[in-house]
Amino acid sequence: MKKETNNTSHGNDHNLVSRKFYPAEEESRFADEAPDRTPQTEHPAYKLAFRDTDFLLRDELRPVRFQLELLKPEMILDEARVGSTMVMYGSARIPSQEEAQAKIDAAKNGDEWDQKVAANLAAKAKYYDEAYKLARLVSQKAIIEEGKRQFVVCSGGGPSIMEAANRGASDAGSESIGLNIILPHEQAPNSYVTPYLSLNFHYFALRKMHFLLRARAVAVFPGGFGTFDEFFELLTLIQTGKMKPLPILLFGKNFWTRVIDFQAIAEEGTISKKDLDLFHWCETADEAWEHIAEFYGLD
Repeated sequence: MKKETNNTSHGNDHNLVSRKFYPAEEESRFADEAPDRTPQTEHPAYKLAFRDTDFLLRDELRPVRFQLELLKPEMILDEARVGSTMVMYGSARIPSQEEAQAKIDAAKNGDEWDQKVAANLAAKAKYYDEAYKLARLVSQKAIIEEGKRQFVVCSGGGPSIMEAANRGASDAGSESIGLNIILPHEQAPNSYVTPYLSLNFHYFALRKMHFLLRARAVAVFPGGFGTFDEFFELLTLIQTGKMKPLPILLFGKNFWTRVIDFQAIAEEGTISKKDLDLFHWCETADEAWEHIAEFYGLD
């Protein structure tokens, strides 16, 4: 029988199962510790490719950046044992009940348009509450299947409805995900996102993909262009059969039917009448969970 050896010194590793190539992290350290500093080693061309930020940001490397932005969140969520998510879309402008009156007061000295907008946003503060309640309710269920956490709350990581979602999960003692995106104006994660599940994106396309890869239910609250984009892409994926059906909870019937005439789209023949059944109208968190539970046969 061969004698087992633990000799792992450089160049003298006789262990049959150990790797023979140094990991990238160690190779990076070798590069940092190299004693010679010459015009050649100091030139950007000599940098290891994976440490060369200027190289990685070139237009030609866009496919690589796409792959990295797909892989990093996927690996983090896998390691966090996230099996499925409860995704929550909605406006970044709707105030909480505590902020609603302040928004109205701030608009008092503005013109009629500003006052109307402030009043309309304040009237939708109830949806901040319902987003909070739904996130808290789902998180309290603490459903585990196959060793993975199910219905982990996932928002866009920003303020308003997104904040309500992460806050509800946090107050239930659960972790939650925030998928932020770099924008020209400031976009910081809200303080309720679990730090190691606070992910940042450059590409909208990859962010939207990660919203839906693990989604098992999606709650859509009143919102603007971003919410419309996410909502209609989800409808399109299911309508075209690219994605299997799942509960889509559409909160705020008065808002949605005022800004979109779904019935008219069907009557015009550009969608089928049955496509109107792809989503379920909700006004409360309890209604939303009841529909989710019925869909999946949960208690």
